[in-house]
Amino acid sequence: MAPRRKIVTARRSSQRSRSPSFLKSLFGLGTALILALAFVLALFKWTNDDPIGLYHHAGSYVNWDARREKVKSAFITSWDAYSANAWGYDRYHPVSEKGSQMSPNGLGWIIVDSLDTIMLMNLTDRLTEPRKWLQRSLNYNQDQDVNTFEMTIRMLGGLLSAHYLATKLPNIASRRDSVYLSKAVEVADRLLPAYESRSGIPYASVHLSKAKGIVSHADGGSSSTAEAGTLQLEMKYLSYLTGNDTYWRKAERAMKVLSDNHAKDGLVPIFVHPESGKFTSREIRLGSRGDSYYEYLVKQFLQTSGQEPVYQEMWEEALEGIQKHLITTTKHSGLKFVAELPQGIGEPLSPKMDHLVCFLPGLIAIGATQGHTLAKARTWPSWDGKKEDQIQLARDLIKTCWGMYTVTKTGLAPEIAWFHANEEALRPAPGDRPLAPTKDSLAAWKKDYVVKPLDAHNLQRPETVESLFMMWRVTEDPLYREWGWKIFNSFEKHTKLSQERGYTSVNDVNAVPPPPRDNMESFWLAETLKYLYLLFSPTDFIPLTEVVFNTEAHIFPVLSKLKWQTGWSRS
Repeated sequence: MAPRRKIVTARRSSQRSRSPSFLKSLFGLGTALILALAFVLALFKWTNDDPIGLYHHAGSYVNWDARREKVKSAFITSWDAYSANAWGYDRYHPVSEKGSQMSPNGLGWIIVDSLDTIMLMNLTDRLTEPRKWLQRSLNYNQDQDVNTFEMTIRMLGGLLSAHYLATKLPNIASRRDSVYLSKAVEVADRLLPAYESRSGIPYASVHLSKAKGIVSHADGGSSSTAEAGTLQLEMKYLSYLTGNDTYWRKAERAMKVLSDNHAKDGLVPIFVHPESGKFTSREIRLGSRGDSYYEYLVKQFLQTSGQEPVYQEMWEEALEGIQKHLITTTKHSGLKFVAELPQGIGEPLSPKMDHLVCFLPGLIAIGATQGHTLAKARTWPSWDGKKEDQIQLARDLIKTCWGMYTVTKTGLAPEIAWFHANEEALRPAPGDRPLAPTKDSLAAWKKDYVVKPLDAHNLQRPETVESLFMMWRVTEDPLYREWGWKIFNSFEKHTKLSQERGYTSVNDVNAVPPPPRDNMESFWLAETLKYLYLLFSPTDFIPLTEVVFNTEAHIFPVLSKLKWQTGWSRS
């Protein structure tokens, strides 16, 4: 009978195990599992819809030196491919593995533009041949007309930057270094005829061997306002080095002429005639033909250690004008973007923003803090709510620039972005109205960005990574480094052809794989990879308080002891 009692006991135990308290516990466990699963699903959905990212929260644990080496490796691949397939040519076509010239004998476009990046990366073994080429092959006495602006920012800027860094960085100096300054003087002297207009506004082009300025063949002979206002850093530094104030005064004259037009709220139209010195259009934009005029207002003030306050005054006026007339928001996510004014102030805005405009967030940041960290700037007695608003605007705009990358299939930005915006947002003077709050939702962002087929190409442009670098240095927020790393990985994945051919610009950022354009821009080497390298470098390497970058990312020192003062004042 004993076995039977055991069975009965087991049955009773089984019945007790199904008691209400046990079922209640079982129900509670199931509910917890369901809630946990719902939380995981919600978190997964949130992270998939989060355009900002989470990895930056672990920024202090990232091996940034390793990431910097990855960028350096990309530069080496690009440079070596050019050297092997197109040495001495102005352009490199990586798909067809050949080069082409922009003048009869070449102008050293890629070589000169890349010199200071080679120096920054301490690639001394790759510096010998460019130095020899400058001495033995570079000749500016050619039957060729060249763009005044491009020759100034790339060639003159590249040579002056190489001259500076050769004296600044370890292991770079050579007995041949005098070639940098001598060639800089030669090219500047050949550019001087461009300034011989009646007004002092430089002609769009200059003929190298004939020493003659040439009016633009388009736009009614007008010069681009950005080009006229983006020659000063280079010419001033050359005057400082040579003791010859001709370069300084010629370039400075253009700033007075532009100022004398008394542009409303500091916003300048994009064309100015070199003979009359008057604006010839109403269109205002911070993309092509407008952008670097504003950039050089800040940087001229910084270059001369704040000893030319007229440029800071002009910048502050222009920035208030930008906030009032150009900053508006998108329809679905409230992202702030810099619109255009095709018919000028007082007329409707156009919801178009060139990738070129993405220089602006970084510029606003260094303009507010003068290159110092935000933490330090906030200790100044002069720091106020207006400066805080400027920093917030910089944060808002760099987010929009990041969005240009994150909404595309390749993770690369188009040349131009258009935006969906409400009719109210495109009415004149949006800064006089409350702006919509921003919604950080990738789904909403994708509804707001419009990439038109003709604008879908990516030219390996630097403006966003330039601003990321400056925003990181100023705010010390690792988010900007992480965004830069993601952008670099997109370049690696979609623009690298092979180790032997290097990298190419592409035709469609929403096609995977994107069709190659068969061209490697010189600013890929001069700017994009340089800024990425600096973004991942220690913050005491090339500090923003000691240098200014020209609009081609060439590096000049901040000048403290000046031989000359500003030769004009605002009327």
